[in-house]
Amino acid sequence: MKKSSINFRDLYDAFDAPVTALDCGLMCAPHNPRGIPYCCDICSAVPVAYKNEWQYLRVSTSLWHPWRGDECADEKSDPAELRRQTPAHLSLLACRGPNFCERYYRAVSCRQFPFYPYISADFRFIGLTYDWEFRHKCWVISNLHLVTAAYRSEFIRAFDRLFETWLEDLDCYAELSAETREHYRKARRRIPLLHRDGSACLLSPVSGRLYRVAVTGMPRFDPFIDPSP
Repeated sequence: MKKSSINFRDLYDAFDAPVTALDCGLMCAPHNPRGIPYCCDICSAVPVAYKNEWQYLRVSTSLWHPWRGDECADEKSDPAELRRQTPAHLSLLACRGPNFCERYYRAVSCRQFPFYPYISADFRFIGLTYDWEFRHKCWVISNLHLVTAAYRSEFIRAFDRLFETWLEDLDCYAELSAETREHYRKARRRIPLLHRDGSACLLSPVSGRLYRVAVTGMPRFDPFIDPSP
């Protein structure tokens, strides 16, 4: 692991492209009983920040506070269990909500949602895949053809930089990617992947073979089956 650190202001400025040209929050919010985008809903997803990132945010903005576990009135999960599952180099956070969002100070976990870097079985960061648990909540997952080239490129550069600095982060995503392969293997499905070379692929969770496909043919999920605007 390198002993260097990350200047998170520089990282944010270089990872600021919107996921799509449309405001995707307006597309999913009508399907959320709470009336807000799922990515901004603490009852659906608890954001994380790198330890150094949190140190930057805490002195720069009042948007964030350490997650307490009581921010969601409908919280059913065990806060202690979620903290136990959180890697040591990350901090659980909560924000003031979408009505008070300061986009300039969005954490990396906000900027990357709903994607995470996929690490191949031979330990290569080859592209973006999405969090399967959000397939019925996140409009973007059913509209991968609308993900901009700028966003994909900035995502890849940001995580290349993070992985070069903190090997433990690469290790965590390698473990998550292994869990992803097991999930898709059991489901007998291929893993959707936005490859870092600009193509769209379906990846075999068993052999690791990549099948190039038209991005418009990627899987879609209720309630976003109908063609996008």
